[in-house]
Amino acid sequence: MDAFFQWFRWLYDATGINLTIFYDAFDRRRFIGGFVTTVGLATSCILLSVVIGVAGASRLRITRSIVYWYIQFFRNTPPLVQLYFFYFGVGAYLKTVAGVPIVSNVTWAILGLSMYAGAFNVEIFRSGIESVPSATIEAAESFGFSRLQAYRYIVLPLAFRVCLPALNNNLVNLVKTTSISYAIAVPEMLYVSAQIWSDSVNVKEMMNVLLVCYVALVGLFVYVMHRWERVMRVPGYGG
Repeated sequence: MDAFFQWFRWLYDATGINLTIFYDAFDRRRFIGGFVTTVGLATSCILLSVVIGVAGASRLRITRSIVYWYIQFFRNTPPLVQLYFFYFGVGAYLKTVAGVPIVSNVTWAILGLSMYAGAFNVEIFRSGIESVPSATIEAAESFGFSRLQAYRYIVLPLAFRVCLPALNNNLVNLVKTTSISYAIAVPEMLYVSAQIWSDSVNVKEMMNVLLVCYVALVGLFVYVMHRWERVMRVPGYGG
């Protein structure tokens, strides 16, 4: 493995292509840490945004007005502005412990991006729920299901299959949008890459590394979601 890393040192000496993340152990650790942070951030945001979408798509009258204004706020403002609002605006009113904020920048990134994607997920799940025929719900109730049980065991699984393609698109966009969390100093790939190219003056190389990493990460996610979509498909239902 050491010979593999040293080959990139030779590449730099021979051609000037400076990929320090391979031959420099410190830069390599920084970039791997950024990649892991990006994966963890994306995973947390995906899970939380789906939960928000399912909860917000419920037909409870008491929450309809709240959900409506929540959707309007998060769909009609840029996600970067929302991150700044949470981190610098709301965060400024929260207490600190020994000079450290009780809500970290990573937590704000997860909350902000999840709320942003969740606003779109609400509409995606709502359209899926409305696509389930009322006769299906009536049939479930005739078998003794309560409204909540019919929603949980019948409506939501069917709606999920219908809205999965649109949900996939939104979640793919969410994975890419995590890169803006660099603006509040979350140490994800873009943030650590900026540190590396500032120290090593290898902007072009790191930009290409970022491109390859995001293509690979998003491509893997798309592949998994498409496989899941095939498994979840019900013949004759939802296309």
